[in-house]
Amino acid sequence: FHQACIPFVQTARCYARPVRRKRKDIPSHLDDLPPTMLKKDYANVPIINSVDDVVKRLLSLEMASQKEKMKIKTQQLVEKVRRSPNDNGSFEVQVAMLTAKIRTYEEHLQRHPKDKNNRRRMLMAIDRRKKLLSYLRRVRYDTFENTCKQLNIQYTLPPPYCRRITKRWVVKKAFCRKVFEEVRKLKAPERLKQRREWQARARAAKE
Repeated sequence: FHQACIPFVQTARCYARPVRRKRKDIPSHLDDLPPTMLKKDYANVPIINSVDDVVKRLLSLEMASQKEKMKIKTQQLVEKVRRSPNDNGSFEVQVAMLTAKIRTYEEHLQRHPKDKNNRRRMLMAIDRRKKLLSYLRRVRYDTFENTCKQLNIQYTLPPPYCRRITKRWVVKKAFCRKVFEEVRKLKAPERLKQRREWQARARAAKE
């Protein structure tokens, strides 16, 4: 009876808390931007020189978001390769803009390696940049070399023949090889007969 009056007490399970690994500081291609630089929208405003230091700090890159820093970085890369001050759509400018995007995607994927959507976008941007660089290399080689040098791009030549291997292609290739071997077996007696005739003619010519 005394045991029945004791309330049911469930034993507490002491689960160990998982140890969170400290994330490593991944270097960013935006680290070379000075924090005192003004944002892109306020850089050319005439009244910006007469405002207070606090306002300047609020309008600087120190308080800017990742998107605003990307605008400045893209503009810097474009200035290195553009043909003229009004050039906004040449192949070199497009390569510079894609390079800024690709480097941002690479840094994001280092922190979030399972983000498949951004990985797909990065691969699409890389393919687009490869096409533009291959065209520049074929048409204007000096511009291609200068663009790769200024943007620090390592261009690798594509293979001479590249074909996507699919299941249908593998089955078709195996079937064609099987047909070729069967035809070769059927023609083997005829080829042997021709070879013997050639050997007989060669012997007769020597005699």
